[in-house]
Amino acid sequence: MRNQYDFSPLYRTAIGFDRLANFIEAASNQSAQTQNNGYPPYNIEAVDENNYRITLAVAGFAEDELSIVAQENALIVTGTKQKKNSQAKFLHQGIAERGFERKYQIADHVKVKAANLENGLLFIDLEREIPEALKPKQIPINGKLNVETIDAKSA
Repeated sequence: MRNQYDFSPLYRTAIGFDRLANFIEAASNQSAQTQNNGYPPYNIEAVDENNYRITLAVAGFAEDELSIVAQENALIVTGTKQKKNSQAKFLHQGIAERGFERKYQIADHVKVKAANLENGLLFIDLEREIPEALKPKQIPINGKLNVETIDAKSA
């Protein structure tokens, strides 16, 4: 049995947090779907403070059968297996040759840097690029700012 959460009180009382509520709702729905479908298996690794790597086990897929799309705050990885016209009679078929779609929610300012397919593993490298305007700034005490710096920025 799956727990269903009602996020409508959050929408009614929190202004500007609708995106956060949508993210939580999507994550809860996705985790329920993931329990039913663990294909293909994947890892998410924090390489360092601003770099991440997603690794998917996509054995049997060629580069032209894989698609990676980054849009807004979502990363969608799709595998479309080409149909074979083989009349093979399997005694046991344990290798999954089915298509898939994996969706990942990515944070603001996280960009896909590279994707590589090697030995049946698809590596997707991501990096958080924080804009200069959002980085912490040192504020001088007693309000003494460098006037030359201010004049150069306004010019």
